[in-house]
Amino acid sequence: MAADSIAPCKGKGLIAAGFLEDGQSFTAFANSKGNFGYQRGARFDYTCTVRTEDGRGSGWVGRNLKDAADFKAEQDIRIAMRKASDSAEAKALEPGKYTVILEPAAAAGLISFMMNFFDARRADEGRSFLSKKGGGNKLGEQVYDPRVNITADPWDPRAAVMPWDEEGLPREKMAIVENGKIANLQYSRFWAQKNGKRAVGEPGNLLMAGGDKNIAELVRGTEKGILVTRTWYIRMVDPQTVLLTGLTRDGTFYIENGQIKYPVKNFRFNESPVIMLNNIDELGKPVRVAGDESNFVMMIPPMRLRDFTFTSLSDAV
Repeated sequence: MAADSIAPCKGKGLIAAGFLEDGQSFTAFANSKGNFGYQRGARFDYTCTVRTEDGRGSGWVGRNLKDAADFKAEQDIRIAMRKASDSAEAKALEPGKYTVILEPAAAAGLISFMMNFFDARRADEGRSFLSKKGGGNKLGEQVYDPRVNITADPWDPRAAVMPWDEEGLPREKMAIVENGKIANLQYSRFWAQKNGKRAVGEPGNLLMAGGDKNIAELVRGTEKGILVTRTWYIRMVDPQTVLLTGLTRDGTFYIENGQIKYPVKNFRFNESPVIMLNNIDELGKPVRVAGDESNFVMMIPPMRLRDFTFTSLSDAV
């Protein structure tokens, strides 16, 4: 598999570097109260970055799969190669608000960060965007575009995860966001007991509903916009609004009249995923991804969004 990723780059002015993790494992736990669990699992993670030899262009491809038989390195590496070559002559665009298409890997970083704020105690104590003025939380309230539906289900065959969380609490299938409304919050054992609620295991996956279109089809339906391959180095600015800052990388392109016109320099963005998911133009078909800085296994659609905020340019590729 390494050879299938490296060999196509040779002789084309490209350099490939990546990671491949493939393995099987089991997890078991027991305590003095009679709680016992045993579960076998497998994982397959692949990422590869391709750079031009002069360092001016960069492309990326990643796969998080449940079955290694579904992986075709010689096909996937072509995606990163094309983006590396096509991004080498990037032009500078003025920062501002743009229509964007976030590929699933780009959207996953922002959405997974936001899910850390679905903790009920944090919301009840006024430390979350889900806190209500005067006390309480926004459970049941409309917070997102009605097209936003996010569930957790440890048994979903597309993104199955361990059936319990790190504290040994069993996970369950549950709606997190339903038609844009907050359907459930996460209660720890302590906060559940204090508030008369039932404690449920923290979600291990995030399953976001979408449409049927792929990235290319979303591009064809875009008059003007920017295609973002990845987001990275995402950090918190304001926890009350989940305002995040981060950078684009590994292929950022300007779209005009349904076609990718030219590569653009990377941006720093300042954006809240809460606002982002209220500015949905269209959702594509969800694909399985893993977050760079989260433990969630996710099904995330590519998404076309209005008024995404870029604040400055970045010289990084």
